[in-house]
Amino acid sequence: MDAGLFSALFARGDVDAGDDAWLQAMLDAEAALARAVERAGLAPPGSGEAVTAVARSEIFDNRTLGEDAAATGNPVPALVRALTKLLADSEFAGAVHMGATSQDIIDTAAMLLARRAIDVILADLSAAAASCGARATEHARTVMSGRTLLQQAVPVTFGLVAAGWLTAVDEARLDLHRIRSTRLAVQFGGAAGTLASFGEAGPQVTALLGEELGLSVPVLPWHADRRRVVDLAATLAGTCAALSKIARDVTLLAQTEVAEVTSGRGGSSAMPHKQNPVAAVIILGCTKQAPGLLATLAAAAEQEHQRAAGAWHSEWQPLTHLLTLTASAASWSTDMLESLEIDPSRMRANLEATHGLPLAEHIASVLAPAIGPQAAHDLVAQASLQATSDKISLADALLSDETSAKALADAGINATLLHSHLEPESYLGATSEFIERALAASAVTEQALKG
Repeated sequence: MDAGLFSALFARGDVDAGDDAWLQAMLDAEAALARAVERAGLAPPGSGEAVTAVARSEIFDNRTLGEDAAATGNPVPALVRALTKLLADSEFAGAVHMGATSQDIIDTAAMLLARRAIDVILADLSAAAASCGARATEHARTVMSGRTLLQQAVPVTFGLVAAGWLTAVDEARLDLHRIRSTRLAVQFGGAAGTLASFGEAGPQVTALLGEELGLSVPVLPWHADRRRVVDLAATLAGTCAALSKIARDVTLLAQTEVAEVTSGRGGSSAMPHKQNPVAAVIILGCTKQAPGLLATLAAAAEQEHQRAAGAWHSEWQPLTHLLTLTASAASWSTDMLESLEIDPSRMRANLEATHGLPLAEHIASVLAPAIGPQAAHDLVAQASLQATSDKISLADALLSDETSAKALADAGINATLLHSHLEPESYLGATSEFIERALAASAVTEQALKG
């Protein structure tokens, strides 16, 4: 997904997890290892600097390395040969790949790529959260139809909808930050996780390698314990889940028949009148691939003995794609939310077109003390059916029926009070408090991430 027909859609944003990025990450791991072994006194002074100077991806040819990988099952042996050749006439060549195995370099490179990707994703999610927070504040009292099972339910406000988006994005941000801070670890175990070639110096080299790369140092090499990869993948998939929820809401609210929001506009190749919510659609195109990629990485976690035959190899492409797709979804989300246009008048019109039916639960609750909860429910349910069949308002249905009119009178509800109970603003429950809590929690999240 480096370039081509689909890269602007599914590889958008500043995350680079393509071949060149993988190559540079592997070279960064090799260079850091050379610096670590020099610091440990196991390589001549100047080794780290010498290896670092030639560990630049532009010096190497990806195609040649890829072709050579077919002989060894991964590209590291060919890379090590090429890197060593650049230092063949010096005393520093022995510092290249000292004590390492191919998996050490690729796993560590994956952690570096993940860290860089998470930083980019977090920046885009911060912008998305800011947009959600602004909408939650601005539209805290903008009433609209709540919808359950795709049918109109009780009233909500668009501010509450945006607050829900905000909370989901913030939780994704915290999860990503946790992964970045605690689960991205250097991999260094040598042939079978013992670092035998270093004798007793192995743990020291590992610690120095982690320090050089700014990665955590694990208790043990994790060659066949893939929970770090699964944790990373699950958090990326969870981020996709949060973004897909927002995008799906936008596509539904932007339908022609609903028209409560618009977000970006894109044309159709066949229909000149179409204005499609492109950003939301592409977010869904990215995020719907995440569950399958997560499943592949979770399945690969069963790895035999000290190092796996095939399962480890199966991780590289799914992880690359998951990083890229999550970053693309996050980038598209900033566009979608920043361009989101809200139509409060259409929201109210759609709500009022139901002639009070979304407030049926409210009427049942105010009747319940007088006639009992079940009787109130049944009475209002019958009136709702009448309102729907006769195409009249719920108020008219209640007032025109002798039984329900008597119940209203017994409850002390006249026509004026009934109509006030059928105003959407009269039945918003804890909406305002929920919005305030979401905004306050987001402020805490922002501070935690900055700290």
